[in-house]
Amino acid sequence: MAEAAARHELYTQQQWAHQRAERAERNAERLEREIQAQAASAAASESLAELHYVDSLSGSVQSICKAPIASLDCMADLGSTTEQLCAKLQAAAVKESVDRVSSAAQSPSLTSGLRYRNLGKSGLRVSNIGLATWTTYNTAINEEQLDAVVTAAYNAGINLFDLTEGPQSSEQAETQLGAILKRKNWKRVSYSVITKIHWHYKSEERGLSRKHIIESVRSSVARLELDYIDIVLIQKADPMCPLEEVVRAMDFLVSEGLIMYWGTAKWSPIDVTEMYTACRQLNCSTPILEQSEYHMLCREKVEIYMPELYNKIGVGLMAWSPLAMGLLPSFKDSLRSRSSNRTKASSISWNQDDRKPPSKEVQTNNEPLTARNTKEILFSISLIADRLGCSLVQLCIAWTLKNESVQCLLLGAATTHQFYHALHGLQLLPKLNSNVMAELERILDNKPVRPPMVSTLAMR
Repeated sequence: MAEAAARHELYTQQQWAHQRAERAERNAERLEREIQAQAASAAASESLAELHYVDSLSGSVQSICKAPIASLDCMADLGSTTEQLCAKLQAAAVKESVDRVSSAAQSPSLTSGLRYRNLGKSGLRVSNIGLATWTTYNTAINEEQLDAVVTAAYNAGINLFDLTEGPQSSEQAETQLGAILKRKNWKRVSYSVITKIHWHYKSEERGLSRKHIIESVRSSVARLELDYIDIVLIQKADPMCPLEEVVRAMDFLVSEGLIMYWGTAKWSPIDVTEMYTACRQLNCSTPILEQSEYHMLCREKVEIYMPELYNKIGVGLMAWSPLAMGLLPSFKDSLRSRSSNRTKASSISWNQDDRKPPSKEVQTNNEPLTARNTKEILFSISLIADRLGCSLVQLCIAWTLKNESVQCLLLGAATTHQFYHALHGLQLLPKLNSNVMAELERILDNKPVRPPMVSTLAMR
């Protein structure tokens, strides 16, 4: 009995082992079928992707493979052999690649060194080079030259046009630029326009009253023949007008859709901070940029205070006059007694405040910069420019853009040749390494230094 029970138990174990082996074999076969199905699906997807890729290259696969219609071209395609169809696809792909290259040649992104950055901490992205009105818009330039410069700037990728010169010059520039933009019929989203609110103590436009601000912006919109202005700048702070009135007037223009953003020009860092505080307290739109003078002979405000304003309250920087009103690139002529440029070259300032007499010397680190010193400095800088294989103009522009705080630099040009010559200064940026910048610093010897903090306890 015991032997029969043992044989029965052994038989049962053998049956179970056989069943487990069969089950394992079936699982292996099912797993293999699933792997083969997944591989087939992947191959089908890959072939479908290749088919779509070929279709996107040729643009004519659907027309070749679709059902015949009453068209001679389609009938000719249906009668073609496989080699002919492949040849047609290859020719279409080559044609499209050529079209893509030709269209990319006109793309703004191919301009070497041109970048697009946000103004301040806003969402508005502009090119790091803007076309200014300093030498572009004036009575000496005919409409054909002006149209050529604006078109060249737009085709080069510049999407910012600045109209912030003096009151009369700005009105004329607004009229001229508005006519060009209307004639070109470019997409409104592809460019930005900046204008300025001017006021003077000796004119009828006195102060930054709500009346003057709103009337000035509406007049600018009418002259430009646009629906709105992208950025409006307020030139100089008005100590006789409450900040609340200025802030509410600008917020009204933003809410009405006449302007998109607003900023300041030639404001001190303290005034900009107070304006920002007033905007926050009144829950109004805040300024996004400050337009300041910046070049090799004017550095303190931009290099010391503007980065602090950007990090604390988000006010960006737009620099102008990288050539110091023409003093830096043409120092040989500027040192001569020319009555037309003597005041501007000597003071190195734009739109002098009519309350203050123009200074006769340029101050750098509390030391007078005379014509003799300027000539020596610029001669040494010109030697560096010759060594780098560029002009003094291009070196000054590249030096200004080397500062990361400069989000946009305004350039003016009377002709397309001047514009392209200045624009090629962007290609000089990679050459301005630490050694070259240190050499320029040794020549300039005017690096601004923050004044030491004064303790109120020590003053007691």
